[in-house]
Amino acid sequence: MKLLNGKELAGFIKERQRIEVKSYKNTPKLLIIRDSDNPVITKYVNLKIRYGEDIGVVVEDYKANNSNEIAEKILSANNDDTISGIILQLPIIDKEKTDELTNLITPEKDVDGLSENGAYDSATATAINWLLAGYDIKLENKKIAIVGRGKLVGAPLYKMFKNSNLDVTLFHRGDDLTKLKRYDIIITATGVPGLISSSLVAPGSVIVDAGTASEKGVLKGDVTDEVRERTDLTAITPRIGGVGPLTVTALFDHVINASSKN
Repeated sequence: MKLLNGKELAGFIKERQRIEVKSYKNTPKLLIIRDSDNPVITKYVNLKIRYGEDIGVVVEDYKANNSNEIAEKILSANNDDTISGIILQLPIIDKEKTDELTNLITPEKDVDGLSENGAYDSATATAINWLLAGYDIKLENKKIAIVGRGKLVGAPLYKMFKNSNLDVTLFHRGDDLTKLKRYDIIITATGVPGLISSSLVAPGSVIVDAGTASEKGVLKGDVTDEVRERTDLTAITPRIGGVGPLTVTALFDHVINASSKN
């Protein structure tokens, strides 16, 4: 069984990025806007800050107090030539404002790929695509299931795969997950710990767990430990270091590209 180690792949791309940034006259800058100190959010913000330091990209972490302040910061950053990319770290407290706020980000600076007319694909969807390609997981002529239709992963990945004419099904909340046994590749990103049990997974399947939630301060994925202990799977992401490291890598690829266009 293959272990889909995104951290290993990210290392090669990271070195290329470091060399590329070093050649730039103006240092790329990423602005992260958030309104929460949720431990999962804080973890990923800190990962991005450290990654930026490693490759020479400036990362500003801005904590807003409300949706109005988020909007003001986005509009200001849109007109700031020193800022290459802007991301709104999700989820925000006022979730109903998510689309309205992400769509305020100018397309050329939407490095997370979340606005309707963004210049880039979703960073997480890109990361999953890179991960599968990097470990030679073929998608053509395979039945692919995506569990969860969130703005960060499920919805953009479904769109990406559909545009590539792949056989993909999107599972929503309340759908019959026992049907997952019919699929060759299962990509889950619901943030519901232990949602994908062993009884839902057929032998030979490829499992990508992109779900993240916090239980008593411990980060949990969507897939149970029972699934991870199976030896009859083709491939699975590890508990830590699967999609996450490549998501950060894809995000900074977009930041670097955006900087080169300024």
